[in-house]
Amino acid sequence: MTEARHDRPGPDRPSASRPGASVPHLPHHSDSRPAARPGTVSDLRRVGISPDHWYPVATSRKVRRNRTFAAVFAGERIVLYRGRSGVVHALEDRCAHRQVPLSMGVVEGDILRCCYHAWAYRGDGRISQIPYLPKGCERPPRGVRSYPVREAYGLVFVFPGDPALAEEAPFPFLPEYHSATHRTMTFSRTVRCHYSFMHENLLDMNHQFLHRSVLGRIRPELLGYDAGPRHVEARYLFVPAGGRKDRGAGLLSAEGIGGQDRPDVITIRTEYPYQTLRDVPEGSDLPVFSLWAAYVPKDAEQRVNHAYGLLTIAKPSVPGALHLAWPLIRRFTERVFAQDRMAVEAEQRAWDEQGEDHNHEVFPLILDLRDVLRDNGVPLRPEQASGCTPCGMAAPSHHSAAGAGAAGATDPAGPAPSAGPAVEGVGRPE
Repeated sequence: MTEARHDRPGPDRPSASRPGASVPHLPHHSDSRPAARPGTVSDLRRVGISPDHWYPVATSRKVRRNRTFAAVFAGERIVLYRGRSGVVHALEDRCAHRQVPLSMGVVEGDILRCCYHAWAYRGDGRISQIPYLPKGCERPPRGVRSYPVREAYGLVFVFPGDPALAEEAPFPFLPEYHSATHRTMTFSRTVRCHYSFMHENLLDMNHQFLHRSVLGRIRPELLGYDAGPRHVEARYLFVPAGGRKDRGAGLLSAEGIGGQDRPDVITIRTEYPYQTLRDVPEGSDLPVFSLWAAYVPKDAEQRVNHAYGLLTIAKPSVPGALHLAWPLIRRFTERVFAQDRMAVEAEQRAWDEQGEDHNHEVFPLILDLRDVLRDNGVPLRPEQASGCTPCGMAAPSHHSAAGAGAAGATDPAGPAPSAGPAVEGVGRPE
């Protein structure tokens, strides 16, 4: 970890003479700046999230055995279903026949049957049966796309990008989730903003004034940060400065019954496309809690995301204490999240009203974060970025549906190519 860095030259930032050197004055400037390289979209809010990663698209408990679950990733509709074997499958949510959503269908064993004409699909997207198909008729479609799926941490992950990359793509590693010394709280929420606003909100801890009614007065001090091509990590010292604090805040940070205020070191990292936070009380080596979060776009324009969070809390030495504190901690986290959601959704409304990003960012840490999100993302197509999709319908996926899958008894072709993930609708906290 380096000291706070202002030395990385960019299109709209001054450069310092050495790492850690201070910049006399950071002028106000819009983040809608000239592209750093050809083909780069300057307005971050017009950059789509890269599909070549594993994204949670549902909580496991929502995908019930022998039932379907409708999900969506960046405008791509996906059906999840858990067959008799207990394995979760993910398919394009359109029957190859009449395009009726397969999420309206029926699960039979490990087969998904369309509700309309009873076409049956295997978990790899291949058609296994067309009940009324006569001999000698025109060759039927090969099937529909399937998606690589993994189930972990109480979530269902789907790989929406190139399926050939799925096996080697990094998968979230959260060892504390299964630890007997920790307990995890799951969050699942829809937020009406571009996913980049979520990254900025958590990484820029200078917004603690927003949480004054919940956290009291907090004086955040940036201890330092480090940035690379795919990550930005910042360390803050949180110093309590008085004011009334929600009881759940003290319990979460292990202040105990006495509620003694002590500084905490908060480490936040965006490792594209995920984000993590760790709270370590000053003088301790172990975090009292950690958060893992993913923000999954729902609509083709990517102005709405579904936030999935796993808050892992260390159990105190007193048996049963965390169980008793759980409702208070849940209430506290819900209050903080509600305030953050209010702010980021207001930012998105301003972007929608103005038609572009007029933010005047002065914090070098966030400028570096925007570079990471911009450089690792993918440009939205003009009709997606402008919101000009006809009739309010989601724009077509960047993956073509034609020719995917395989015919069952008629055409024993190979497995259907995989494609993209899904996000559930507005969720209640888990």
